[in-house]
Amino acid sequence: MKFMDPSPLFHDMFLCFLQSHFVACMTAILNQMGDQHYSFYIETFQTSSELVDFLMETFIMFKDLIGKNVYPGDWMAMSMVQNSASSSCRQHSSPSPDVQLAAGFRMPVFLRAINKFAEIMNQKFLEHMNFEFQLWNNYFHLAVAFITQDSLQLEQFSHAKYNKILNKYGDMRRLIGFSIRDMWYKLGQNKICFIPGMVGPILEMTLVPETELRKATIPIFFDMMLCEYQRSGDFKKFENEIILKLDHEVEGGRGDEQYMQLLESILMECATEHPTISKSVESFVNLVKGLLEKLLDYRGVMTDESKDNRMSCTVNLLNFYKDNNREEMYIRYLYKLRDLHLDCENYTEAAYTLLLHTWLLKWSDEQCASQVMQTGQQFPQTHRQLKETLYETIIGYFDKGKMWEEAISLCKELAEQYEMEIFDYELLSQNLIQQAKFYENIMKILRPKPDYFAVGYYGQGFPSFLRNKVFIYRGKEYERREDFQMQLMSQFPNSEKMNTTSAPGDDVKNAPGQYIQCFTVQPVLDEHPRFKNKPVPDQIINFYKSNYVQRFHYSRPVRKGTVDPENEFASMWIERTSFTTAYKLPGILRWFEVVHMSQTTISPLENAIETMSTANEKILMMINQYQNDESLPINPLSMLLNGIVDPAVMGGFAKYEKAFFTEEYTRTHPEDQDKLSRLKDLIAWQIPFLGAGIKIHEKRVSENLRPFHDRMEECFKNLKVKVEKEYGVREMPDFEERRTGMGRPRSMLRSYRQMSIISMVSMNSDCSTPSKATTESFDLEVASPRTSKVESEDPISPGSTLPEVKLRRSKKRAKRSSVVFADEKAAAESDMKRSPFLYWMPSAPNRHTQQASTLLPALTLSVTGMPGMDEASLSPRLSQTFLSISDGDKKTLKRNKVNQFFKTMVRTQMGRKRGMGSVVITSYDSRRAAIYGCLL
Repeated sequence: MKFMDPSPLFHDMFLCFLQSHFVACMTAILNQMGDQHYSFYIETFQTSSELVDFLMETFIMFKDLIGKNVYPGDWMAMSMVQNSASSSCRQHSSPSPDVQLAAGFRMPVFLRAINKFAEIMNQKFLEHMNFEFQLWNNYFHLAVAFITQDSLQLEQFSHAKYNKILNKYGDMRRLIGFSIRDMWYKLGQNKICFIPGMVGPILEMTLVPETELRKATIPIFFDMMLCEYQRSGDFKKFENEIILKLDHEVEGGRGDEQYMQLLESILMECATEHPTISKSVESFVNLVKGLLEKLLDYRGVMTDESKDNRMSCTVNLLNFYKDNNREEMYIRYLYKLRDLHLDCENYTEAAYTLLLHTWLLKWSDEQCASQVMQTGQQFPQTHRQLKETLYETIIGYFDKGKMWEEAISLCKELAEQYEMEIFDYELLSQNLIQQAKFYENIMKILRPKPDYFAVGYYGQGFPSFLRNKVFIYRGKEYERREDFQMQLMSQFPNSEKMNTTSAPGDDVKNAPGQYIQCFTVQPVLDEHPRFKNKPVPDQIINFYKSNYVQRFHYSRPVRKGTVDPENEFASMWIERTSFTTAYKLPGILRWFEVVHMSQTTISPLENAIETMSTANEKILMMINQYQNDESLPINPLSMLLNGIVDPAVMGGFAKYEKAFFTEEYTRTHPEDQDKLSRLKDLIAWQIPFLGAGIKIHEKRVSENLRPFHDRMEECFKNLKVKVEKEYGVREMPDFEERRTGMGRPRSMLRSYRQMSIISMVSMNSDCSTPSKATTESFDLEVASPRTSKVESEDPISPGSTLPEVKLRRSKKRAKRSSVVFADEKAAAESDMKRSPFLYWMPSAPNRHTQQASTLLPALTLSVTGMPGMDEASLSPRLSQTFLSISDGDKKTLKRNKVNQFFKTMVRTQMGRKRGMGSVVITSYDSRRAAIYGCLL
């Protein structure tokens, strides 16, 4: 009963036994057949169609037997018997000398049958009228399968087993390879029928690591190119197919550097005999050679523990397929790179990688082509559906990577589609809620700035994609250089760490070992035009200081000239190396190769200017942080302020005074006058910054630290007297923590970039030491209420002495925050002792004035045009200009063709309330309002 109803395992074993038994019997029969037997058997077929059917079925059966070995894998003797005959076959036929040499006097059983059938094909089915494409196609596929079967890959065996098989059976791959070559050249004009279908099988055969077989079969490639070129004028079909198949074959383990060199030499040698195609062949060889190099590198790191190396090789292949318009392969490696990033939790890089796929899609309902479909997608999708799905995934990655700026950009693009194209307001609502959350995250969640590291791989011991190249790496959150370097060295345990930061010489680059150089570099902010002269919060601007960066600096101090032991600043030169990467960081990798390097030398005075500028910026940033967050501990602010104001620990610009503010330096360096003025200006501006910080410190200091604060405040007063006496007074508004009409804490001032603008103006002024800053003010941009095209005219009261006030709008809204510097002489004639703060003071609850009061931006550093100054003396970038209107024009509204004007009437009777509101000047110190006319 058990035999009649076998278990599945027993059933499979029984079938395997029957198959192996039948195959053994068939092999024995074929082994006993001679040439006469084959001839007699072929003559039994009465028609050509019957013979074709027999041959095709035989080829298919042989191919199945070769591909699906019926014997266990360790039955090597039976596998060889299947391919080889016993010595008894010699009594039926006398092998040729070539066959005897190749197979050791043992004719291959299957191979002998295949060759006999090939002779019949040449005799009966080669002519144009009788040509049987499918029969020949089956023959070629069978022959290639015979060559590439596992049991004949002698290189995979041990040395002893390799020699034993070679001595007993010979290398049968070479023999069948020669037969394939001969059969191909006999096709004649029928060759074109096998292009590009046979490109893959021929490539698989040439990749077999047997030198003589490669030399015999690689010329078939050139014959294919020549055949297609003669037919169509190019060989694009051949090229596309070989690139596609080469990727799969090399990734599967086939191919090596020897094959790459042999392919290049053979094809170029063949091209010399055909000048018309030689240039095209040369371009093709360079293309395939470049691909092979990248594929071999990629295969070499597939089993590597370092995922960084796998990512680098993947990106190299990405770039290759992108440059050569191979979308299918391009997308295939995109998702491989994405998966590697997700394994490493590199969500930002995974998002940028997936974003490349969306660039191939359109916002349309067109069906996606197969090459742009998402990997693993089973059902057809439109471009819109696929792109929307990818966007949602990418936004999630950006959210995890805290790249909310990028997520917002994609949300806006989706929102436009929901609102304007598909009119899905429910999705639009969800999208806007998501955007709002991202904006809130930007302002409230701390994002640590990543460090950047320059890494150089020197020496011939590194793979080609790293060898003698420098890369800039983006560190992870809170990753120190020591930890990063330790992890880097673990990837190359045989490497040696270099202790110098200068570029090595050729002796190191050409050495056989591995040398790694690693040091920290500083990113260089590329200022965004939309942020220029605008009150950008620190939470926003700090993000751009360490993201979307492509240039980096490394500064190394060097000594030149005589060194003063008491003042090292006088001889402190800076050697600055600038690096430019191929792409901006972050991107699809956490590192990019350096494509340009340059070196400059910074003088001691320039170094002092940079140091002071950085110190001022640090003070301002910390003050803004403490203004916006009351929970911050006071210790960092205490250390920063005390380190500057306490004479016992300061020593900062006092050293600069001794080194640069001397008659001797001025006489010997007349070209540095502007730079000296800038340094003095930076020193002068540090006083009001320190004052603002000390005020915040006073409010938050605990009682046990009150003596510390009192001493720091006393030191600051002494320092302030000294600096203001030497370098002039710089005054700032009273930075009390106030709130705007919208309830948002107002930033202390604009970014420190505005301070740089003022410093530059002071540097370029005629006076080397800036005077008291009567012309330097903090001007708040006037928010103009919206008015209709035609406005009513309100006459001024007969007894009024106030002139009519008109505000001119700029042509471009982007210029409304332009910084304008007034003429010092005109400003000195003004009666105003301090810069005014101009805004709209509503005199009645009016819609326009309420709008204006909520649109006030944060404080800005600028110098305003003073009343009484003619318009011609002002900068053309002045966004809003005050004009004096004559009495005859008081009743007429003039409209300029370019600029739009609106008119505001101010009445002397303050009790009377008007709809448009009153223009009021408010002083920062007194906080008292005064009617604008009082200034005149």
